Amino acid sequence: MKVAITYENGEVFQHFGHTKHFKIYEIEENKIIKDKIIDVKEKEGHGALAGLLSLEKVDILICGGIGNGAKEALKLSNIELYSGITGKCDDVITKFIEGKLEQNENANCNHHHHEEHNCKHNCDKNGCSGK
Repeated sequence: MKVAITYENGEVFQHFGHTKHFKIYEIEENKIIKDKIIDVKEKEGHGALAGLLSLEKVDILICGGIGNGAKEALKLSNIELYSGITGKCDDVITKFIEGKLEQNENANCNHHHHEEHNCKHNCDKNGCSGK
């Protein structure tokens, strides 16, 4: 199984559509066997990001805030979603493997210029905090 986490400075990046990096973990028998950080390289936007994850054969995405368009793009790519997650990526993946990762399904942020931000979290210019 491959799990991707939106990544910035070791932490879960809080806005899927603006992430510049993913940390991808390959997991077998509840153990991390490999991990890597990939750069997004000008592929900003939910459709391109979902496509990039699909090319990497990612099964699950863990992120902070995410909009409905991105959710739909991931669904079409058959990528399972854990949203509203905060913390250090390595701690988050450990919780995931242990079955203790709790997501906030209400972390639906609308950061597009024409939409009002209404997720009711403690957010700033970097995106949704998910809390």
